Amino acid sequence: MADSGKSTPTVIKKYANRRLYHTGTSTYVTLEDLAAMVQGGEDFVVYDAKSGEDITRSVLTQIIFEQENKAGSENLLPVAFLRQLIRFYGDSMRAMVPSFLEFSMDHLAREQDGLREKMSQTFGPSAFQHAMEEQVRANMSFFTEAMRMFTPFGPGGQAAAAEKPAEATAVAAPKGELDDLKRQMAEMQSRLEALAKK
Repeated sequence: MADSGKSTPTVIKKYANRRLYHTGTSTYVTLEDLAAMVQGGEDFVVYDAKSGEDITRSVLTQIIFEQENKAGSENLLPVAFLRQLIRFYGDSMRAMVPSFLEFSMDHLAREQDGLREKMSQTFGPSAFQHAMEEQVRANMSFFTEAMRMFTPFGPGGQAAAAEKPAEATAVAAPKGELDDLKRQMAEMQSRLEALAKK
């Protein structure tokens, strides 16, 4: 996790030849070097050297792509998760996804530190790996359930009968739509809080 007390992140410049220049050390770096910086908690921003545009997001996405495709590495992103994430592009609930993902990853990071310490002390490193796999499965289940609550309508905008109470299936008049949305948001908040306590 990045050190929140650090005032300014390291500046990385990306040139047209796709080379990445670390302005702090005055050296060229690779995506693997940047991945190591992230894992070490060092914050950085990446700018296009010609336009000055902040391209940090696309570079971080490229790092994830490289890590997922590295031979012999274990994939972190299940296919079902990737499909669901793609479905949220263009979805009316997309604005909620970034905050939810940040919350989920913070929660996982906090759980990971405590779990690593307990398992390593009690059973050794191999038991920690097994416990982490279980924790990841639990967190993915939590994410899937929460996303299901965020998308109460199935394909074509039809309400999912198993997930929506019978009295809520009637089409709401425009005047009552705001009240319905407020009620649904309150229900989702309650469910999320309940899931987070599990």
